[in-house]
Amino acid sequence: MNLYERFVLPAFVTSACSCSPIDKQRQKIVPAAEGVVLELGFGAGLNLPHYDSAKVRKLYALEPSPGMVKRAGDRVRNAPFDVELLTETAENMSLGPQSVDTVLVTYSLCTIPGAVSALESARRALKPNGRLLFCEHGLAPDQGVQRWQRRVEPVWKVVGGGCHLSRDIPALIKAAGFRIEQLDTMYLPKSPKWAGYNYWGAARTA
Repeated sequence: MNLYERFVLPAFVTSACSCSPIDKQRQKIVPAAEGVVLELGFGAGLNLPHYDSAKVRKLYALEPSPGMVKRAGDRVRNAPFDVELLTETAENMSLGPQSVDTVLVTYSLCTIPGAVSALESARRALKPNGRLLFCEHGLAPDQGVQRWQRRVEPVWKVVGGGCHLSRDIPALIKAAGFRIEQLDTMYLPKSPKWAGYNYWGAARTA
């Protein structure tokens, strides 16, 4: 891990992912998490204020980046429920099968190298009646915007630590064995269209 990835990237990602439009998206999906929760790509813990503490018994916070784990420190210590950090990749998760009630992933599937493998691991960790909650940016429906996404993406991946602009989020979720039961989409206000097309909703095992 180079100096940019260890010190600069965590600050850049945390700042970008804490802007008002993205925070409002988090508010739409995070409070639905319940029981024992697994969060993929915990980052700096930006979702913690939005959990309903009356519904969450424990949170497994999966985050492989040391820089992000360090930034999450105060939020984890002040959380109103038990938070256990898992400093490992989602693709090689150590949680046993059928061990969580909810899997939450927000603004992380764009960056996880093996997104489908990560979601497959999450599916194995879910109890039979569990749900996947997601809120992500990705491939826009308009061809003109898609062209810009593919033009910008090579540079954006370098700046954003591997962040892809053109991933088809519903397709990734379905490929991992989930059935989407709720899906909403929109361009975020005050965001460039090539980076601001959002998907959010819920899925269960197919």
